[in-house]
Amino acid sequence: MTLDISKYPTLALANTPDELRSLPKEVLPKLCDELRTYLLNSVSQSSGHLASGLGTVELTVALHYVYNTPFDQLVWDVGHQAYPHKILTGRRDRMPSIRQKGGLHPFPWREESKYDTLSVGHSSTSISAALGMAICAEKEAKNRKVVSVIGDGAITAGMAFEAMNHAGDVHSDMLVVLNDNEMSISENVGALNNHLAQLLSGSLYTSIREGGKKVLSGLPPIKELVRRTEEHLKGMVVPGTLFEELGFNYIGPVDGHDVCELIKTLTNMRELKGPQFLHIMTKKGKGYEQAEKDPIGYHAVPKFDPNHTSLPKSKGTQATFSNIFGDFLCDMAAQDPKLMAITPAMREGSGMVRFSKEFPEQYFDVAIAEQHAVTLAAGMAIGGNHPIVAIYSTFLQRGYDQLIHDVAIMNLPVMFAIDRAGLVGADGQTHQGAFDLSFMRCIPNMVIMAPSDENECRQMLYTGHQHQGPSAVRYPRGTGVGVEIQQEFTALPIGKGREVRTGEKVAILNFGTFLDDAHQAAENLNATLADMRFVKPLDEELIKKLVAAHDIIVTIEENAIAGGAGSGVVEFMMQEKLIKPVLNLGLPDKFIAQGTQQELHTELGLDAKGIEESIRAYLEK
Repeated sequence: MTLDISKYPTLALANTPDELRSLPKEVLPKLCDELRTYLLNSVSQSSGHLASGLGTVELTVALHYVYNTPFDQLVWDVGHQAYPHKILTGRRDRMPSIRQKGGLHPFPWREESKYDTLSVGHSSTSISAALGMAICAEKEAKNRKVVSVIGDGAITAGMAFEAMNHAGDVHSDMLVVLNDNEMSISENVGALNNHLAQLLSGSLYTSIREGGKKVLSGLPPIKELVRRTEEHLKGMVVPGTLFEELGFNYIGPVDGHDVCELIKTLTNMRELKGPQFLHIMTKKGKGYEQAEKDPIGYHAVPKFDPNHTSLPKSKGTQATFSNIFGDFLCDMAAQDPKLMAITPAMREGSGMVRFSKEFPEQYFDVAIAEQHAVTLAAGMAIGGNHPIVAIYSTFLQRGYDQLIHDVAIMNLPVMFAIDRAGLVGADGQTHQGAFDLSFMRCIPNMVIMAPSDENECRQMLYTGHQHQGPSAVRYPRGTGVGVEIQQEFTALPIGKGREVRTGEKVAILNFGTFLDDAHQAAENLNATLADMRFVKPLDEELIKKLVAAHDIIVTIEENAIAGGAGSGVVEFMMQEKLIKPVLNLGLPDKFIAQGTQQELHTELGLDAKGIEESIRAYLEK
């Protein structure tokens, strides 16, 4: 499924940054056009992230043209926008395999290429990492340059500001490029601004400015006057005062789609000392009309026909767990005016679009700020409301201290609706929700629920919402098994599981959505099967009963075995001196690469066949 490179004659000449840098500047606009078309045709055949990459074509070309990568270090934030970078760094022909099992990694990945300096999947880490590299480059004294590229969404996170604040203090040579495709200052971009950027990044202005600062540093009132004058001059045209206050030399905003102007500005900035900040304006989805009109819809795409005006609709009529949550929110908010729903920039992914429109006063998108999301919920709970934090398993890791310190210690009624728990598939190691049961189970006051199907999920969300302390409902990405969903809410008794099938010798304790596979295995083995429902508190009476009546206990969960639900069962058995062999099935002690959910379940022995085989092998021991 490789694309015919002969249709991209200029791009064919730039398979590596060295080849790119040997090209004359005049051909670069043509190269950008071909790169954009190649990206569109490639992603439409493979699926993957599209709109972000379309917006960074010129920036990627300019950075690799001006900087001597990989000696100079380029750090991408998150990496949705790094597909053009992959195409230009020797991975062009492997692009059709991106996000697939054994294929190219969805994000920059150190093991994949010497051009990828930081393996990444979560946002807002690039400035911190780049600063660390810049401090080391300074000590090394080989004139190595460091650049980080961060988006306007990612720069809203506290970590980005922490890093900028520190960078301004240690004053290392580094460049932060803000790729801004959302803010309303786009009308500032144009000929005047490009001229201004040239002026501001030019040596004359910089030397006057730096010299002026040194000369006047001993005279506070005059220094203050000079600073204010400068701010006034720049403030009339650029919104850079904030970054200047953090100690950066701010330049911009400039047109991020004019590759030749970008190269001039970057060439000037490459030689400047201290922390530099370049603000570029781009259009997400640039060059592909459908993606420009709907950058959210075209952020991550399935396989599609670029000539069609819309993306293919998903075939499944079954509800996803995200939809179940979205419907629960709307139904519950209709009854409970104190329900407050919080998301850290994941409205679409978490199924909250309808809720945000129908209940705008009760909906809060805090941008990419997971720590703030959790403590905001704590404040709302203290204020007498009923907050629900909708968050991906892998993003809750970023709010762990807040979960313990600001919610659990005070035993506040905050519910966490944890989406993407377990294996998510194509996003790989950084997004697998493998650890939430382990890291939540050790926190006092937590009630943790793992639904086996869609209806259980709805009723557990209701149970958590009614509970007067911290609770979590964790559910996987994608669709359930297709059970009928009861509209009326029924609170489940906390800490009680249910026996699904009675057999002999082997008792399988299921936590979460492997119930169907476990059921098939139980049928073939004539084993007993219990759906435990609660990871914390465990149904201790049920465990005692099952241990007494069976020779072997098997636990299964879509979470790391280390410290997970199965570990909790073993801990309880040891405490009660219930000595029976236990087989824990779940995710192994390694980071799991990308593949479809089904491929990964099969590979790890977590489908019906794998569960049965593992139990038979254990019985033979």
